[in-house]
Amino acid sequence: MPKIKIIVVGNTKSSFIKEGEQIYLERLRRYTDTQWVEVKPQKVRKGRSGAEILAAEGQSIDKKFLSGDHIIALDIKGKEYDSEGLAKWIERLSLSGKSLCFVMGGPLGLSEKILHSADEILSLSKLTLTHEMSRLLLLEQLYRAYTIIR
Repeated sequence: MPKIKIIVVGNTKSSFIKEGEQIYLERLRRYTDTQWVEVKPQKVRKGRSGAEILAAEGQSIDKKFLSGDHIIALDIKGKEYDSEGLAKWIERLSLSGKSLCFVMGGPLGLSEKILHSADEILSLSKLTLTHEMSRLLLLEQLYRAYTIIR
């Protein structure tokens, strides 16, 4: 199985979510080499637009990509799967041999540049979730997908 890289903006502040992230990262690493990368979030300042913040975060994210990465941006407008479908999708992507690079923005989401450069766009749910809860949900669903594949 190819390597998985998960790039997120900011760190998790909630202790129970952080604990869940660690649990699912450990479980996921039993199936595939998994890297968790946190990018420093941009500060919201008076006179600075959301687009400027997203662009700056996008530049930081872009520096974490490698040429062999299959980039999967997480966005509410992306494709949704049930757990079985997600497992089949990951299994199909794995055949390329490229590393799967999941990218999750902060509270403002991802810049248009990152969304346009992504190979795929994935949505976890139509529900509105905090970005911290979304991170935990992504890890849990990736772990579940790998248990289904095996």
